[in-house]
Amino acid sequence: MDGRSMNTTVEVPRGLAGVEVTETELGDVRGGEGFYHYRQYSAVELAADRSFEDVWHLMFRGTLPADLAERAAFEAEIAPLRRLPEEVLDALPALARATRLSGPLAGLRTALSLLGASSGFRPVYDLDPGRRSADALAACAAVPTLLTALHRLGQGLEPVEPREDLPYAANYLYMLTGREPDPVRARAVERYLMSTVDHGFNASTFTARVIASTGADVAACLTGAIGALSGPLHGGAPSRALDTLDAIGTVERIGPWIRERVLAGDRIMGFGHPVYRTEDPRSRMLREIALQFGGPLVDFAVEVERQVEEILAELKPGRELHTNVEFYAGVVMELCGLPREMFTPTFCAARVVGWSANILEQAADSKIIRPAARYTGPTPPHPVPPLG
Repeated sequence: MDGRSMNTTVEVPRGLAGVEVTETELGDVRGGEGFYHYRQYSAVELAADRSFEDVWHLMFRGTLPADLAERAAFEAEIAPLRRLPEEVLDALPALARATRLSGPLAGLRTALSLLGASSGFRPVYDLDPGRRSADALAACAAVPTLLTALHRLGQGLEPVEPREDLPYAANYLYMLTGREPDPVRARAVERYLMSTVDHGFNASTFTARVIASTGADVAACLTGAIGALSGPLHGGAPSRALDTLDAIGTVERIGPWIRERVLAGDRIMGFGHPVYRTEDPRSRMLREIALQFGGPLVDFAVEVERQVEEILAELKPGRELHTNVEFYAGVVMELCGLPREMFTPTFCAARVVGWSANILEQAADSKIIRPAARYTGPTPPHPVPPLG
């Protein structure tokens, strides 16, 4: 008896759009309202009022730090984990050379696997909750160090040792550039990182949970999530959205350029979202940050947004198409001095915390995720033909 005859099959939409596959206490996206949250708190409000470490504490421990002492204790717990094992450090130069053309995100997949192996990560199925959380903390803390080291080595530069006295975002920028960052830019990057920690059951988060449901170790789960994130339809869009601004070039070219692409059926990178039917709240927040910096790039981006939405409303009436997080994320990261090849890796440096929280939640449920597929090929069983 096969699986189809044993179980009742359910018709589902392509891409599992809108299908609830599990329960979670970590957060949700309410696309019709333009709202998303981490646990019971607005993610945008958290990004305005709290620190990245506070959100990390919330996702892992279930609560925000109650006071400065609890925040300091958590910071002291995670800061030493930024340093990499010698076995991993020794392997990074060769790994950076091997991934010179594909970039730090590709290198991170291998580096994170090596980190897990050298640190003795074991299958989450075999671990108690405390050990699972410890492995996840170590992986999250190491990701910025791995990414920045791979980037610098790829540029012919020496990696910069992490500093335990700097907050997460500031330390990330310090390791990337070798200079202590301007506080305004560090805070802008921190708010971006906080806004992208988690966002419902997107492709990479779902991938991490599927792997976690098999009982695999934390590094294996995160490696799969990074693979999903690397796709241009997921995390690969911030630099592409900025490339669109470059391709348009001048204000006079906005209308003709956009009309040509829309009429050709091309996707305008940085616009539209599979969940939101209103403005993406992350985009709204990042636009505000960009406007605080000001300058020609920001003015141009705002005008492109205005004209694109106007043209889309004309050519695709009835559809709500607005900027998504990638559009102004690219602008903000450009203004903060991040190289474009590090835009998606920077996204990963935030989302690793959300992935890990989902891995820990999934690991508490020992049921493996095993959906079915509808077979649409030739009707079986056909006789096997003889070899002619």
